[in-house]
Amino acid sequence: MMDGLELDGILPEEQAGFIAFSDKAVGTNINPQTLLATDYLNHFNEIIMMLEMIPDMPDCLEEAQAWSPKSYQDHFRDSQFRDRALAIEAYDHVPSKYRVPFEEVIGQMNSLVAASILRIAEVLEGGDADQLRYICSEASHGVQKLMDVASAVIHGSTKILVQSEIDGFLAH
Repeated sequence: MMDGLELDGILPEEQAGFIAFSDKAVGTNINPQTLLATDYLNHFNEIIMMLEMIPDMPDCLEEAQAWSPKSYQDHFRDSQFRDRALAIEAYDHVPSKYRVPFEEVIGQMNSLVAASILRIAEVLEGGDADQLRYICSEASHGVQKLMDVASAVIHGSTKILVQSEIDGFLAH
């Protein structure tokens, strides 16, 4: 531990860059322990809202289909986040103990969104309003649960969901 900074599990070759950017992150909306910012999750809030609106406004499916994944750094390049330049630069110094689970859960979210949109389009075409509402609800809850995991990683956790838990989100 160095000035309240936990170095346990951070590879020796990552420590110098991590420490430098951790110092810069103090007092910002970037977590100094992980060098990640929760603002990135706003990108997923957009798709969750669209998924929730589809049962009442089926035209929202087109907007959901137009949504596309954005990398962490691309999100900040396009954002008005106060510390966006630091967020972009610091990402290259996120310790692998956080970066690996973070990128894995983001990949899981992107996959779930893509699979959900395909499934919603099929159900919408079939005209079953109750099934559509159910699928949209399950999809938005699944993405939200993965967002909660991503948020936990941003705040220092390294635990993520296993694939069987994710597969259950769209089992019906």
